[in-house]
Amino acid sequence: MRLRVMTWNIHKGIGGIDRRYRPERIVDVVAHYRPDIVFLQEVDDGARRSDFHRQVDVLGDALGLRHRCFAANVRLLLRPGQYGNAILSRWPLYDAANVDLTVPPKKRRGALYARCRVRVDRRVRTLALYNLHLGLAAYERRRQLLRFLASHPFAQLHHRTPVLVGGDFNDLYGTLGRRFLEPNGFRRAGAVVHTYPAVLPVRPLDGLYMRGDLVCHHSFSSRLGLTREASDHLPLVADVEMRWAPAAPSLSRPVAAV
Repeated sequence: MRLRVMTWNIHKGIGGIDRRYRPERIVDVVAHYRPDIVFLQEVDDGARRSDFHRQVDVLGDALGLRHRCFAANVRLLLRPGQYGNAILSRWPLYDAANVDLTVPPKKRRGALYARCRVRVDRRVRTLALYNLHLGLAAYERRRQLLRFLASHPFAQLHHRTPVLVGGDFNDLYGTLGRRFLEPNGFRRAGAVVHTYPAVLPVRPLDGLYMRGDLVCHHSFSSRLGLTREASDHLPLVADVEMRWAPAAPSLSRPVAAV
């Protein structure tokens, strides 16, 4: 079973160049790549700057991705609204939960978890999804990744259970995966790619990682002109295949596969 996954910090739908709120640009870019699963960060909910939209529903409806979940991490001060992470999917999502990654006194951060059931070779498998937005400080990111790795249900998953982790890692040098995720059985979906700032990307802030019975066939960042206008980050896109046979060895503990 092949599927396409995208991760994108959409900057609340506010353009990185013109600073205008135009969610239709986000919709057009995502629709161009036709992903099956989308991880979005900096998604507004009820904020004045984004016309009080609940963006997870505005975007999901426009894209025809009716299965979705959202977790707010930051409430706006002295103004209505909040923002956080969202997952949009072609398949039903179950057991959605937010893993608190906040490191006081820094801004609130989280990892949005959900699982979906995908048919593979006439059978159905669970695909675990994690959408992260990590902090700006190096010590903060280190603690957040260690907390994610120890969180439930991730820490109890079988090493062959397919897991996709994506998001804005604020990974200035593209080293977080090698230092924290790869020792725990993850593989980067493709090469390190610069995604920030969108107009002239020089930092690989965003990433997609996989574990278990998943193989990456192709990955890239969007180079559409509209993408550079729509947000201050470029989205990452990866085509992955879910298999029954093991994709690679893992260091995780052996428990029942799902």
